[in-house]
Amino acid sequence: MDNSHRFFKNVDCRYYPCHQGVDELNCLFCYCPLYCREKCPGTPEFIEKDGRRIKRCVNCVFPHRPENYDKIVAALKSDARAS
Repeated sequence: MDNSHRFFKNVDCRYYPCHQGVDELNCLFCYCPLYCREKCPGTPEFIEKDGRRIKRCVNCVFPHRPENYDKIVAALKSDARAS
C-alpha cells in the first residue's frame, strides 16, 4: 500500500473489527487522539452520568477512515502550536 505509514490494520486484535460498516478499517488511531477535544471533526455523542457530561464515541468512525489521516495530523499540529 502506498503511504503505508498512514494505515495499519490489526486483524489479530480481539476487538477487530471494532466498528461495522467501514470497508478499510484503519487501526492506526485505535484510540482517537482527538477524544479530549470538546469539538472534533467526528460524530461523538454526549451522555450525562452522575452529573457529568461524557463523550461517547462508540459510533464514530472518523479516526478509522484512511482518508482522515491528514485531518487528524493537522489537528494535532494545531494543538501543539497552541500550547
